[in-house]
Amino acid sequence: MGGLTLADYFRQQAFAEAVSNRPEVPQDTSVIFLWLPGGPPHMETYDMKPQAPSDYRGVFSSIPTTVPGLDVCDLLPMHAKVAHKFNIIRSIAHNFSDHGGGHKRLMTGRDPKTPVDTVNDSPAVGSIVAKTFEHRDVGIPNYVCGADNGRQGVDVFAMGSAYLGSAYTPFFVVGDPTPKEFKIPNLAPTIEATGRLDDRTRLLNNFDQYRRQADASGLMSSIDKFNERAMGLLTSDAARRAFDLTLESDETRDRYGRHVWGQRALMARRLVEAGCKFVTMVLENPYQSGLPFLKQGTYNWDSHAVNCHMFDDLAARLPIYDRTISAIIEDLYERGLDKKVLLVVTGEFGRTPRISNVVGSQTGVMQPGRDHWPQAMSVLLSGGGMRTGQVIGSTNAKGEHPKDHPLTPNDLWATVYRHLGIDYDRSFPDYRGRPMPILPYGSPIDELTV
Repeated sequence: MGGLTLADYFRQQAFAEAVSNRPEVPQDTSVIFLWLPGGPPHMETYDMKPQAPSDYRGVFSSIPTTVPGLDVCDLLPMHAKVAHKFNIIRSIAHNFSDHGGGHKRLMTGRDPKTPVDTVNDSPAVGSIVAKTFEHRDVGIPNYVCGADNGRQGVDVFAMGSAYLGSAYTPFFVVGDPTPKEFKIPNLAPTIEATGRLDDRTRLLNNFDQYRRQADASGLMSSIDKFNERAMGLLTSDAARRAFDLTLESDETRDRYGRHVWGQRALMARRLVEAGCKFVTMVLENPYQSGLPFLKQGTYNWDSHAVNCHMFDDLAARLPIYDRTISAIIEDLYERGLDKKVLLVVTGEFGRTPRISNVVGSQTGVMQPGRDHWPQAMSVLLSGGGMRTGQVIGSTNAKGEHPKDHPLTPNDLWATVYRHLGIDYDRSFPDYRGRPMPILPYGSPIDELTV
């Protein structure tokens, strides 16, 4: 039965398409959204404060890059070589310090009704994109997300589609794509399932023929469509090729890193190259692909002292991250995708500027960490036809809050929507039928215009 599970994914989308008649936006553009759940520390990555007091600045040093004034952590030397191909925004901030509230605030561009949990009351940005381009069919889903096994639910990272309906949630790619034997289960039916595919198709056609005879509204034809599209993906060489990392050279795979993060980023590049509109890849747990779990490390980017020894964890985490991000930036430019594809890298917030020391729950010893801090965070953007090599905004001397050019997540998403050709003033009806604009406020960031 697993051979036809893609039909489940398309079922709700087919219903939605049957009652919608909006044309697609004529734009050949895409977004890769690399999500760092837990909240990466801005003062150990892109907003170093070497002159701050010792209990603020941490133990790592800053290094210069190819862009004067854009220094990064010394654990990011590959970033330093390609800094002229990306921008860093240092002045985005919001007011939701819980993971749930922060996820929802970042993912939706709206203040959530509750400051906790990750069940959306507004659609995530990826769902807005999927809704806008619902009539676009290039043989692969328009909205894809890669996540660890057990972390693929839409409510794990506030990726819910809320009042748009479940038709507009992502198609999930689950697990570590590093091994050569990795397959997308829904696109790789077993030999036995393939042998029964024709019989199952004929059976479905017989049922559908009866149902079509009873259909007076045209809705049944959309039900036929989800089966047709599921079958299309199962038998589509284009879809299988888009997800198949074995078609990449060993050199390219090594360049991204033989690690779940690097291979997810490489898959994202393949997907947008094949026409996918919005790809989210979750870079959460680095202790995979043969990297043993560090006792003083932690699963995601949530570097409380009780969770981990932050500096030891970052010493293991940042080199993998460095390779992944620098590789996809270089690859997008080398393949001529830098105007078509906008790369966005962020978590839900930054970390407290002042370091705390607490006994670790796993180590039982005193260790350093940082807590949640939505008042300051750093976001990386590359491609999208933007001017690059810029630092946009700043925080004060201790990294506590924006000093220059304060921005919100809505300004980031307005920039993303503009790249995709989406009118973010457009409205969709909520559960009560009230028109809800895609963004309640926010403007594209001027420095990122061509």
